Amino acid sequence: MNLYHPKDFKGKKAWDALDIERIQNATIRLHWTDQPYKWHINDGPEVFVVLDGTVDMYTRKDGVEDIHRLNIGDIFHAQTGDEHVAHPQGAARVLVIETEGSV
Repeated sequence: MNLYHPKDFKGKKAWDALDIERIQNATIRLHWTDQPYKWHINDGPEVFVVLDGTVDMYTRKDGVEDIHRLNIGDIFHAQTGDEHVAHPQGAARVLVIETEGSV
């Protein structure tokens, strides 16, 4: 059994992750970042939970971009094929559950 305090975790670089568990080809990872990720499309579903900080999640569908402000406790669920990119507003810690090996 393990207890994690997300505010105690800080990576050495943006998007460093603490691997928590693997469940049937899925990873559950705690990420720390203060920089945007990159536009990507996962090859499986992704659940993105903001644990600390604020993240603007950009999504793109049919060439149209939207921005969704995610605060502590908010959850973003991307289905297979959804194009998106996270932009933290300062430092943020997020829990990401996705298919192992996803971008």
